[in-house]
Amino acid sequence: MTGREIAESAGIPLDIVEEKMGIRKKHVPGPEDHTCEMGIIAARKAIVKARIDPMEIDLVIYIGEEHKEYPLWTAGIKLQQEVGALNAWAFDVALRCSTTVIALKVAKNMMTADPDIRTVLLAGGYRNVDFIDYENPRTRFMNNLGAGGGAILLKKGHNENVLLETQMITDGSFSEDVVVVAGGTKNPITAEALASRLNKLDVLNPEEMKQRIAEKSMSNFLEVIRESVKKSGFGVEDISYLAMLHMKRSAHEYVLRELGLSKEQSIYLEEYGHIGQIDQILSLELALREGKVKDGDIVVFVSAGIGYAWGATTIKWGKGESIG
Repeated sequence: MTGREIAESAGIPLDIVEEKMGIRKKHVPGPEDHTCEMGIIAARKAIVKARIDPMEIDLVIYIGEEHKEYPLWTAGIKLQQEVGALNAWAFDVALRCSTTVIALKVAKNMMTADPDIRTVLLAGGYRNVDFIDYENPRTRFMNNLGAGGGAILLKKGHNENVLLETQMITDGSFSEDVVVVAGGTKNPITAEALASRLNKLDVLNPEEMKQRIAEKSMSNFLEVIRESVKKSGFGVEDISYLAMLHMKRSAHEYVLRELGLSKEQSIYLEEYGHIGQIDQILSLELALREGKVKDGDIVVFVSAGIGYAWGATTIKWGKGESIG
């Protein structure tokens, strides 16, 4: 979906979409691009690339969205079956766009604590674009939502690409600011709800949310980065590459300036849009293709998820000391 198509659907100028929102185009799902299915495709590619036998996988953690093929469904178990990880067990985690970051922490802690868990697959998909009503001005900041899948393999004792420390912040005062009104226990789906588009994302109190977000969001975003790096034994000046979620262009540039990083030390996902918790995986993969990350580099994944949750994880890329 191009920036022009978004502009026409939302009734806003093209330059606002492309320059301020930072969307040249984004990926949207086709008929077979279901949420867990996209994670399965990514996981299969990761397994082939890593040259491992799926039977070596001890644990599968689904990192995709809760909006998936069926409600009340554990997607991780389906994913485990489809990739052939028959010796593993599986579960799902969810923290909106911070899911990948928290799942990395969960996986590392479990691998450290349990000698039987040595190889972990994290995989999932995202298509929350389905919840966007382009005619709703209150959710215009989410017009960048797209679709895609991603996967990560972790191995205990592996002496490459070492996963270090994670820092998280959650703030429940934002928990009901952005919701899909209809479809839960408070407001079940009805014909009237569908007609009123209550099955789409909405912001219940936009002015209040805007004020509180302005006070907290960027400071928390920067804090988790600094603390993750510090807990990992490094300083902000050691960061080589920052794998950021897609957000408006000015916010992306602000974060880089505050950390003393150049534009070359991140990738702005204006050709992809915001694929939720898959953004960091995509950003790192693109950086590796473009030669922006090399052995010895300090890479930081950083996220912010509706709710609100902020998280960052530090990785020492290339050859290094193993964990566990």
